[in-house]
Amino acid sequence: MVESLLAPYAVSVSALGRAVEEAAPTGRSEFQRDRDRIIHSAAFRRLEYKTQVFVNHEGDLFRTRLTHSIEVAQIGRSIARRLRVNEDLVEAICLAHDLGHTPFGHAGQDALNACMKDLGGFEHNLQSLRVVDVLEERYAAFDGLNLTFETREGILKHCSLEHAAQLGNVGERFLKNQRPSMEAQIANLADEIAYNNHDVDDGLRSGLITLEQLSSVRLFAMHLEDVRKVYPQLPERRVVHETVRRMINALVSDLIEQTESNLRQYQPSSVAQVRNNHALVAFSSEMHTLNRELKAFLRTHLYRHYLVLRMSAKAQRIIGDLFNAFISDPRLLPPQFNAAAEADRVRSVADYIAGMTDRYAIREHRRLFFVEEA
Repeated sequence: MVESLLAPYAVSVSALGRAVEEAAPTGRSEFQRDRDRIIHSAAFRRLEYKTQVFVNHEGDLFRTRLTHSIEVAQIGRSIARRLRVNEDLVEAICLAHDLGHTPFGHAGQDALNACMKDLGGFEHNLQSLRVVDVLEERYAAFDGLNLTFETREGILKHCSLEHAAQLGNVGERFLKNQRPSMEAQIANLADEIAYNNHDVDDGLRSGLITLEQLSSVRLFAMHLEDVRKVYPQLPERRVVHETVRRMINALVSDLIEQTESNLRQYQPSSVAQVRNNHALVAFSSEMHTLNRELKAFLRTHLYRHYLVLRMSAKAQRIIGDLFNAFISDPRLLPPQFNAAAEADRVRSVADYIAGMTDRYAIREHRRLFFVEEA
């Protein structure tokens, strides 16, 4: 959106800029530059082979972290345009929010966090920030991607107070109990909308959950009933797509309407007033309840399905074995990580494992722990 059309509570320019000062970009905004750097990063490309619920080799049609990030960005931009905030900043945050995720989705993160519980722990939000601040090696003048403060702040959705105190200005809002920008708030809920609804789609595609089970979830049931009423002869696969599409639309519409109501009530006239206000981007009370019911259903019937738990157990074993092997003997690490391990062995091992794709982690585990027959 053209800056002159942005609302007064939107981020128009970066207030704190970049850690390393650079000449202003030509023909694009600072946040477009951020987005472009994220898309061209190695960590972004690796998201193609990192999964959310299903491991990469289980099927070609299940969503990966890459397709999820693109879908989050699409939802985020749609909301941003309606609310007259900075679409480019929303898109940059959405595309970068999962860069620090481990292989094997949340199972991998839980395993790596368990390995590091006495060594500072592992938070994927912090790792995403570490990727764009330190680990990407593309530019001669600086480590990382040297993104703007606003993009970096949006990437850091959650953070413990202990870690926030070590992050400088990007961690201050957690210590001061402030909110991030409207753009960051939009990216956060766009992620939730995409995650829940697309896991419904993948869960049905896999056969681990059924339409009959989902009929007990009010948010899904009301849209399923409408689809079947209007299209009684529609094949089941298209029924699922149409129902999920309508759920996403209902959530987005509700979010926009409630946020517009919040804006009318609190009337923020600057980014600073957004930061010192209640969370302005929100669902209505009724939709919040319906969405929580959907999340609870997925947690019980999909994420804790015995087949998912079996794969999660394998993933945790792979992560644990790799971590222990590399900590015990850092000479097993690739040269660039082995060199870094001299300064901070634990963090270097975590960086290496977190950067792995699903299939690379499986191959690396096989190389270290299995003897190939001639």
